[in-house]
Amino acid sequence: MTGKIDPPPAGDPIWERALLCAEAALEKKAFDVSILDVRGLTSIADYFVLASARSDTQVRAIAEFIEESCRKHELAPPLSVEGRQAGQWVLLDFGDLVVHVFYHPVRAFYDLERLWSQAARPPLPAALELARQANDLQPSFGAHPR
Repeated sequence: MTGKIDPPPAGDPIWERALLCAEAALEKKAFDVSILDVRGLTSIADYFVLASARSDTQVRAIAEFIEESCRKHELAPPLSVEGRQAGQWVLLDFGDLVVHVFYHPVRAFYDLERLWSQAARPPLPAALELARQANDLQPSFGAHPR
């Protein structure tokens, strides 16, 4: 069940950064990219960006590209980055925004969507939604047709 929360305010810089991070993840072929609006549910952040990768190498590449994209847009770097070495789940903490980049089996195991099931899922802008849908259709490495 998705919570009923006001949509992100127009011009909200935290929402804009969330979109930038989602776009950067999609550029590196992340799949199952979504943004959870956790305003009113927790004090740790306003939004979570969730993205999946098909390998630990891709997890690290996505996380690094998100940081690079923020630098290019002259945004502050994350306050903390956890998990980069292992590449199974990289967490980029920007304060009011937390980005989670998962190796896809790890995302399924921790199932943050279930844990934060009360969070609203604001729709992505059309261009990002199209990129998300295209990336979701990409086969996994080593996938065998059934």
